[in-house]
Amino acid sequence: MWAFARKDPRKPVFAAKVAVALALITLLVFLREPNDIASHSVWAILTVVVVFEFSIGATLSKGLNRGLGTLIAGGLALAVAELAAQIGKYDAVILIVSTFVVGEFTATAISRFVLIAIGAAVSLTINIGIHPIWAGEDLHKLVAKTFSGVAKSLEGCVDGYLSCMEYERIPSKILTYQASDDPLYSGYRAAVEASVQEEALLGFAIWEPPHGPYKMMKYPWKNYTKVGGALRHCSFAVMALHGCILSEIQAPPESRKVFCAELHRVGEEGAKVLRELGQRVKTMTKLSSPNILSEVHLAAEELQKKIDEKSYLLVNTERWEVILRHDGTSQIQDSSNAADNENKDEPPEHTAVNIGSVHKSTSFASNPLLNRADSSNPFLSRAHSSNPFLSRVDSSNPFLARNDSGSLKPQSSWPARQSFHSNLPFEGVESRTYESASALSLATFASLLIEFVARLQNLVDAFDELSDKANFKDPVEEPAAISRERCGFLLRIRKFLRL
Repeated sequence: MWAFARKDPRKPVFAAKVAVALALITLLVFLREPNDIASHSVWAILTVVVVFEFSIGATLSKGLNRGLGTLIAGGLALAVAELAAQIGKYDAVILIVSTFVVGEFTATAISRFVLIAIGAAVSLTINIGIHPIWAGEDLHKLVAKTFSGVAKSLEGCVDGYLSCMEYERIPSKILTYQASDDPLYSGYRAAVEASVQEEALLGFAIWEPPHGPYKMMKYPWKNYTKVGGALRHCSFAVMALHGCILSEIQAPPESRKVFCAELHRVGEEGAKVLRELGQRVKTMTKLSSPNILSEVHLAAEELQKKIDEKSYLLVNTERWEVILRHDGTSQIQDSSNAADNENKDEPPEHTAVNIGSVHKSTSFASNPLLNRADSSNPFLSRAHSSNPFLSRVDSSNPFLARNDSGSLKPQSSWPARQSFHSNLPFEGVESRTYESASALSLATFASLLIEFVARLQNLVDAFDELSDKANFKDPVEEPAAISRERCGFLLRIRKFLRL
């Protein structure tokens, strides 16, 4: 019971309110006059049990539906009874399955309806008068709370990916999309799972009268669900970022370090935007600047430029060499045919084509199996040795270390690879496939982060629409941090003593 009360203190209060309402309505049983009220008091008790709900909106909704349904059903019953009395008797035999004999039909129906109205009035009065629980306020707090969870998941995914975070064993709760204590997982999952609760609270909030800070008639509660939907659209991208961490194929740490600063800045600025919007929703304040996305857009542009500059790290360049080799052979053949047609008497000259003007990716150069394949190929060896640009790139790349003989040596940080098929040997073709997939893993993570930044615009637009329709207050400039520090305990004592 103590844990139940600590989890949500409003639930014990709700239980106490239900108990008070039932205790008050049960006093009707002890009334002796009028007799109809005492004999039919159970209808008031049942009304309290059915109508009394956790929030004010739910109580109003159920109370109105029950009252309207009872009124319509009672009216139809009275109409049928009056119609039967006007028609008269029939000679035909009528089989009666069940019946309930009452003294006077109209008086009984009226007394029951009055008791139902009394039960609904007691429920509504106690629910509103004693610690009211508003569904609209819960919807407001729920939407504001999910922002911080998505921001924590975003920062955790970016920092975890850059620090080469790995799960020894992926929890089964994450694989089956169940609740888990993983901070990277629980943040965005709460935002995704909040959709059902938001729709339920919206259905009750529209029944509530103006109250508290929501003093508008026809308050735009639906816009809160729009903001929550835009936030979920962003959280799906965060879920995909977490999937990159859970993936079996990972990019090498050396490649991640190249884009470390840009990735970290995009994640930090994106989380800052989410927290800023969440705080604005919580305090019901408009944005102080329309350019809230300027910093995160600038960070995303820098990341895109870095990807363009270092794009060779995201692909396997061995296939480039194969394509260039084929193009070079075709050019040799075409030039030879042209020379033969122009000067048939002149002997053909030997033409040498340098096709090694591409540099290798880090992952390709660091794989010992691919190094053996490279060294065994005389054509690639000649291309590499004859191309000064490729040699200059290799020597300037800190991730490509050389031994004393000048050949590439594998990095110790590159993890050991296993074959996809346990019964087959780890061959060169499969190794190259794994290298290409691991390089694309980093490209996938970076592109998902840029996609997240693009989705933030929809979230900001939804917030602007909510702030305009709900008449959020204008932002107020906060005092400087120095002035806040001076307003401490000692300063208040000095003011009190007038020193």
